[in-house]
Amino acid sequence: MNIYIKEAISQANKAYRRNEIPIGAVIVKDNKIIAKAYNKRQSKSNVLGHAEIIALLKASRKLKDWRLFDCELYVTLKPCELCEIAIKESRISKVYYLIEKKEDKKTYSKTNFLKINDIQSNEIKNYLRTLTSFFENKRKLK
Repeated sequence: MNIYIKEAISQANKAYRRNEIPIGAVIVKDNKIIAKAYNKRQSKSNVLGHAEIIALLKASRKLKDWRLFDCELYVTLKPCELCEIAIKESRISKVYYLIEKKEDKKTYSKTNFLKINDIQSNEIKNYLRTLTSFFENKRKLK
């Protein structure tokens, strides 16, 4: 078995011993482990305490960049929707997982997302110009 997935399983076992959902994650760059983590949602009372998110944060700190180009993620369970988005945003090149859930967990939510349609407001127009200008300037620098 791959040494990286073995380490992910080891991390999942740590989570299990701490009464957390047993999921472990390992991030590798240039054949070297740069970050490893396990779920800490319960112990930290943090909705973002997923193994994958924690590993992404650790890898970003280590590389001093949020862009994790040329990195690979090894995880014991296929990432949830939240983690998938974070992984894609981080620019991870490949994700390897051991187990796929039989069915996606439907999260309980009564949250409604409502767009404010007051585009006539000067504050909103100014904010839109600021946002547009920010990204235009970033693109010019590259």
